[in-house]
Amino acid sequence: MQGVERVGQIISKYFALIVILVSIIAFLSPGGFTWIVPYITLLLGIIMFGMGLTMKATDFAIVAKKPIPVIIGVVAQFVFMPGIAFALTQIFDFPYELAVGIILVGACPGGTASNVMVFLSKGDLPLSVAMTSISTLLAPIMTPAIVLLLASQYVDVNTGSMFLSIVQVVIIPIVLGILLRRFFPKVVTKSVPALPLVSILAILAIVTAVVSNNKENLATTAFILFLAVLLHNTLGLLLGYIAAWMFKLDESKKRSVSIEIGMQNSGLGASLATQYFEPITALPSAIFSVVHNITGPIMVSIWSKRPIKE
Repeated sequence: MQGVERVGQIISKYFALIVILVSIIAFLSPGGFTWIVPYITLLLGIIMFGMGLTMKATDFAIVAKKPIPVIIGVVAQFVFMPGIAFALTQIFDFPYELAVGIILVGACPGGTASNVMVFLSKGDLPLSVAMTSISTLLAPIMTPAIVLLLASQYVDVNTGSMFLSIVQVVIIPIVLGILLRRFFPKVVTKSVPALPLVSILAILAIVTAVVSNNKENLATTAFILFLAVLLHNTLGLLLGYIAAWMFKLDESKKRSVSIEIGMQNSGLGASLATQYFEPITALPSAIFSVVHNITGPIMVSIWSKRPIKE
């Protein structure tokens, strides 16, 4: 198990480069990865199950003790990222399939990788975990509602089916993970070191599936779409920090809110896009997976060198 944990640490360290590399390979040789497409939802379920295995009741205690920072962060999550996404679709005038994809990834909850970035950035880790947990639990309601509000002008949005899909692929695996940790703690403790590697491999598989399934579309939209997703991510990081600053949160919480808002659960976006919309709609989520695993470590490198001043 130590060897698996070590491999996971190495891959995590160079994750951004690995994502770019496998994306290029999937683009050049799509036939080797398109078979993964039907398993995207299953892969996301595995990631969410792993998230559940790492969660415990104390993760939610901060919400009861200090709810204001969590409320600020979660509200900002579901206001800023969808709002930025919608604005970008108007500015860049994307085809409706890509516009829906950008809005969809903006409507998703925070990504699990944000907790690692917050820890390395010397941010408030309990706040980050609480924000991820609460936004994820709210996703079955918030994500379909936001997509309906902002994307119904482009396509019909089946909010009921989308709600059930998110419950099945996000909430149920998380609950199963929590229950397994509760009743079989020794087994879970032994398996936890392998979870980062499992999650990373699942994310890489999702990215390669989406890229390989959209080779032609990616060839014609790669630059402008990458620019839009980069703006989406960086503006989320910036506005998250500003929101925390406006409410006079301390520096560690500013970093947590910033990273939590800027890093989305792009795997969920890819899964919902593949299930409910055109294949090209999943592209913004796949590119977001690449982008936020580049900007995240950049923020870590900046903030980790700056001590928190009390």
